[in-house]
This record gives sequence, structure tokens and C-alpha cells, in this order.
Amino acid sequence: MGYAETYRRSIESPEDFWAEAAAAIDWDSAWERVLDDSQAPLYRWFSGARLNTCYNALDRHIEQGRGDQPALIYDSPVTATKAELSYSELRDRVARLAGGLKALGVAQGDRVILYMPMIPEAVIGMLACARIGAIHSVVFGGFAARELATRIDDARPKVILSASCGIEVNRVIPYKPLLDEAIRSAAFPPAHCVILARPEAASDLKDGRDLDWLELEAESEPADCVPVAATDPLYILYTSGTTGMPKGVVRDHGGHAVALAWSMKHVYGVEPGEVFWAASDVGWVVGHSYIVYGPLIHGCTTVLYEGKPVGTPDAGAFWRVIAEYGVSVMFTAPTAFRAIKRDDPRGEFIGRYDLSQLRALFLAGERCDPDTLNWASEKLQIPVIDHWWQTETGWPIAANCLGIEQLPVKPGSPTRAVPGYDVRVLAEDGQEVPDGEIGSIMIRLPLPPGTLPTLWGNDQRYIDAYLSAQPGWYLTGDAGYRDEDGYLWIMSRIDDIINTAGHRLSTGAMEEVLASHQDVAEAAVIGAHDDLKGELPVGLVVLKSGVDRPEDEIKAELVQMVRDKIGPVAAFKKVAIVDRLPKTRSGKVLRATMRKIADGKDYTVPATIDDPVILDEVTDALRSIGYGKG
Repeated sequence: MGYAETYRRSIESPEDFWAEAAAAIDWDSAWERVLDDSQAPLYRWFSGARLNTCYNALDRHIEQGRGDQPALIYDSPVTATKAELSYSELRDRVARLAGGLKALGVAQGDRVILYMPMIPEAVIGMLACARIGAIHSVVFGGFAARELATRIDDARPKVILSASCGIEVNRVIPYKPLLDEAIRSAAFPPAHCVILARPEAASDLKDGRDLDWLELEAESEPADCVPVAATDPLYILYTSGTTGMPKGVVRDHGGHAVALAWSMKHVYGVEPGEVFWAASDVGWVVGHSYIVYGPLIHGCTTVLYEGKPVGTPDAGAFWRVIAEYGVSVMFTAPTAFRAIKRDDPRGEFIGRYDLSQLRALFLAGERCDPDTLNWASEKLQIPVIDHWWQTETGWPIAANCLGIEQLPVKPGSPTRAVPGYDVRVLAEDGQEVPDGEIGSIMIRLPLPPGTLPTLWGNDQRYIDAYLSAQPGWYLTGDAGYRDEDGYLWIMSRIDDIINTAGHRLSTGAMEEVLASHQDVAEAAVIGAHDDLKGELPVGLVVLKSGVDRPEDEIKAELVQMVRDKIGPVAAFKKVAIVDRLPKTRSGKVLRATMRKIADGKDYTVPATIDDPVILDEVTDALRSIGYGKG
């Protein structure tokens, strides 16, 4: 069955479609209703059913003869460490830690926060919670103490799982002092902390509260899987909120397992037993869905990589991992490939490794400019698939679904809506806009399984934030258009559509033009305040390694390119050249913060920023072209 027919069935007969997909999951008891709309717009999938996510990710594969298959490959160039855990070995460690959590009083429905680096214990901790029906909430390791404290107070965990430190290339980040500070300032501190001692940093354990991870694991009786309701929460994952309070995105057990299993086969085209690598972090949704749960539920081998695309040790880092472990399909962020392209523009490192098993590369997490996609396609000679989704949805909204039918690639577009998602482009009055016109990208309710059913402890905030812009629709927060072939073009966040003298312009379209310049490694465009025209676009670009042409010459070419390809209406006249763009640790460019800098407004350094020093460099660069204070 091709894409068109599969998509049609998913929209016209969603209950039949997802009931069939649910056959890929082992259930303890069947559902009473596939889709429960009794509390619409708060929908629930597979209500009445019971299952255990950890059993579906580990135990059932062992029972089916995969016990000796590698489940988790750990590769850490920053510590020169490699390890491999089979399905049996991973299950045994998970069961013992789950028993340790039970001994500490953690029961079904209790929360456990993980504040962890990219090490196997992070995966073990998540699965141990799932095994006993506890709700885990992973907070990116190294987050500021204040940010961690707000998440502690919202989730109110009984236990926190952490490690003595994380490692960022050549820098050790002690976690324990940050954790202690967060607990001191939290209104609802945990009863216990379980700390994994890493050799790179020691940590003092507080008597009565803190326990050594490996000791607890070794001394505990293995715990069995606890069946839970399909509609019970599996995890909480916090995403930034406009009020300053983070929003706790909830993921349930049943719909999550069904959607991820379906996506592994139909979106990514992966078979059980193959090696799948999502080069991300367990602190982000990509890590939850496609380092941990998706590959393991589907019976794949997953790779946990504690390193960077460049600098650990060079721009061939990804190619080494792919060759060494026989990766079939890889998933990472476009920013990783821009970094590789910047350091190795001719792709010379690629030829040093055997990449014959790699048959597809998926990119997501931010908009992928066509130049980066074309570069990767040309150098790797495999399908490079840009796809689009969000923390809130948990799995792809739009993609070229390799497991159904490979559609023609249009660089800059994540192709078409994934089956299950009824995606439309609406104007402010709620009417669909004509093909080719920019509007707000919305998804008709109900959302498919695996997406967020609500926000933690706050149904009304979920409705207000996502479901109130247009009744019956989910607000993605992204702006873009659909073309005559039904392809979606995600141009920017709604906030990044700028208004220049009455013309609505996409900063994403301008970034695409700038990134196509032969000397540019990556680019960002922001809208800066202008007394006459309202807003004017300002470009910030990073040049490729080895470029030694005059900067003024490059800037003039960039301005002319935007004028030629978008038109004089864009009023694009200012470009700043920077060494790097400020980003979150997940690779998202901090456009809103740069916009405040350009407008001379006060701003708070985001807790998720990769390196705060970059903001000073950006401030100086913007001042050099007439923006910002001073």
C-alpha cells in the first residue's frame, strides 16, 4: 500500500488504522475503546488497555530469542570508553535498579527525576521507572540549579537519579553541586538521590539522603514488570513556557508504544535487529523517542554517543561510529551537519570509512536549509530525509516515510504529513489559505497516538496553550505553507514571521538564501525593530573554515542574493559575520534572544544555552552594524 492510500485510511478510519498498528505491541489486557473522546478536546487512546512499556522494550525480545542481540552500544570519545549491553544484560540491570527504586519507596505513579549525562545508566534509569510504573522526568544534565529546582517543584519526585559529572569535549561539569543547590532551593525536595560516581569527578554523598548507584543496583532484588493503564503517564518532559514556568509535556504508555513502533518501521524503514543511531541527547525528546524507546520497542540495536559531530576528535566522528557499528539508519540535527560541513567542506573524512551499511539519514530538530541537505546527499549518496516534529508530538508530523513509499525530495520541505496527522495551513480567521500562501500550521484534532494528551497537572494550560487558537485544532506554533503537491514548507516559528512595511516575510526563506552562498556554513535571520518599517531583517552568518575573502565583499554578495531571490520588498541590507551562532544544547538557534540584543532590550541568558560567551560575541557583531545598545 502506497503513501496516498495509507494516509487516506489513517485520516478517514483512524480507529481501525491504529488498532491494526497496535498489534505490534504486547498488551496485558485489551482496550475498551481505541479512541476515547468522552472528554474532548482531551482525547485518550486505547483506554481500558493495560501494558508495560519496559516489557515491550526488553523482556519480550528476550523471550523471542533476542537475548544475546546487542540492545545498547555506548560510545564515548570524551572518556575513551566503549561498552555494549545485550538485551539480557540491559534487562537485568534495569530490573535490579527498578528493585532498588522500589526499596526506596518508589511506587506506581510516583515521579523520578533523572539529571544525567549520556551514559548507559541514563537509559537504565528511564527503563527502570517504566518497569515499575513510576513516571520519569529527564532534565538535561548540567542545567542550571534554578531550572532544575523549578522542575523538582513541579514534578515533586520521590527520588532523583544523577551522576557525579558530565563531560563536554574537554570540560568536566560537576553535577552534584548543581543538584545540591537545586534541592536546597526547592520547596519539595526528594527523599533520596542515587548518584553514579564517574572517575572524572568525585561527589560527596549526604548521609541519609544520597546513595551510591552501583551499590544500590548490586544489592537490590530484581523487580518484575508492573502492568499499567495505557492512559497512565510514562514520562514528563519539560519544554520552555512563555510565562517562565516550564510546561511538562506528558506522554502516555499505550499510544506512545504504538506510535513509536509504527514510526520505526513506516517512517524510518528500519527492521528489528538493525542498528539505529539517533545522535541526540536523552534530555531531549529525540533521545526519549529514538535513542531509548523507539529502537528498543522495535527490537533494534541503539547507539548512545557521548561526543560531538566535530572536535571529538574531528569532523569524521560520525563516520567512525557508523562504520564501526554498522549503522543502517541515522538521525541527527541539521546543525550537526552544518558543523561537519564547516570543518570538512569537501567531505574528505567520509572517504576514510566504510559507510556501505548506511542507507538513510534523517534530519530534524530545526529547519534544514537546502544547501545542507544537498551537501549531505551529494557526499553520502543516500536518501537524506528532512522531517518535522516537536517535543509535544513525540514523533514525526511530516516526513518522507521510507517504510511506506519514498516520495521525490524537495530540499527545504519535510515532504508530506505523516499518516495520522491532518495538517492544514490556516489564516487568522480559521480558514485554510490557498496553496503557496504562508499561514499558521495547525493539526486537526484528535491528534494521533503518541502525542501529548495534556500538560502535567494542568489540563487548562494545555487547552490554553495549544487548543484555543482555533477550536478543534492543535496549534503547532510554526508558520509555513503547503504547495500544489501537498508538500509542507515549515518556514519559521509564528513569532519569526516579520512584518516589514506591511509585508509578511519569512525569516526562514531568507536564511535559506544566505545558507546557499558558497562561503557560508550556517545562517540566522532575525527581525529587528525599525521606526519606519516596523521590522527589518538582519542576518548573522558563520563562514566555512578556510574562507579568507574580504568580509565586506561577502556581505555585499549576501545582500544582493536576498534581493535577487526574495525581492527588494525584503529590505535586507544588514549582515553580521560571527564565529558561531548562539544555540541551545539541542542545536536550536536562539533567535528570540538575538532579537532582544538587536533591539537593545534586556534579556535573560537561557538556561539551555550551549555557551553563554557567544552572546557577548553576537552583541559586538550586531553593534558593528548599528544594532543593540552602545
